[in-house]
Amino acid sequence: MRRTADTLVSMTIRTGISGWRYAPWRTVFYPAGLPQRRELEYASRRLTSIEINGSFYSLQRPESYVAWAAETPDDFLFSVKGPRFVTHMKKLADVRVPVANFFASGVLALGPKLGPVLWQLPPNLGFHPDRLAAFFDLLPRTTTAAAQLATEHDERLDDRAWTTTDADRPLRHVLEVRHTSFEDPAFVELLRAHRIGMVVADAAGRWPVIEDVTADLVYVRLHGETELYASGYDDDALDRWAEKVRVWAAGGDPQGARRLSGPAEPAAERDVFVYFDNDIKVRAPYDSMALAARLGLTPGT
Repeated sequence: MRRTADTLVSMTIRTGISGWRYAPWRTVFYPAGLPQRRELEYASRRLTSIEINGSFYSLQRPESYVAWAAETPDDFLFSVKGPRFVTHMKKLADVRVPVANFFASGVLALGPKLGPVLWQLPPNLGFHPDRLAAFFDLLPRTTTAAAQLATEHDERLDDRAWTTTDADRPLRHVLEVRHTSFEDPAFVELLRAHRIGMVVADAAGRWPVIEDVTADLVYVRLHGETELYASGYDDDALDRWAEKVRVWAAGGDPQGARRLSGPAEPAAERDVFVYFDNDIKVRAPYDSMALAARLGLTPGT
């Protein structure tokens, strides 16, 4: 299940981890003596994608994105997490300049390795259709549009902005929600109208689980089956997720999917991204590799 994008090969299904710099992983997942500067290189040879989490906490620099692209295999993809300043502090209101700053911070320097952009809402932000629609309208849908928006950055980025793209590519966005008011069919229809992907989040029962397909991709975040950010996924759980992923990738809806609305329009295939965020007890990379093995995925070199 592969498709061609530019001159690179991109797998329809990708599994990975949320972030890669975790001290407890050293000497467990990362070999003893491996320099920290080589941890991304090591992880990217064992996984097919990684979420960049540092971008959530602060604006990164272009040289970091350039380095991350250089350290990973040719067919590798990153997802990039949008800044909490936009989602948690501004709560999506009046965020044109902050979103411009985000794209000017170097995101486009990933080139063909730039995958979906993840926007994670806080648990205290409920469903406000008009605010969401305005935010969705702001989001650029191509790298060219993102580069244009990036030129609207504020003065803080005057000496470090990256406002160009090496090619015009589609740019996809996904939304993770954590408030029960989003359990509303109108929310699903709003995502579909704006072609925003729903994040399927498994969070030990803490937050809503919504499995409606709302765009041409499915994006899954596995935060821990029984204990948030900590518990692993046993063989039965991984088998269940593997089956769901196969069905989503083939354009269908898994049996028993927890949907709020009607099924999505049938598709020949969909891209599926699965990230393990159960990092506290070093489960994430091993669970990701175990799921990849079930799906027959082979990382690049």
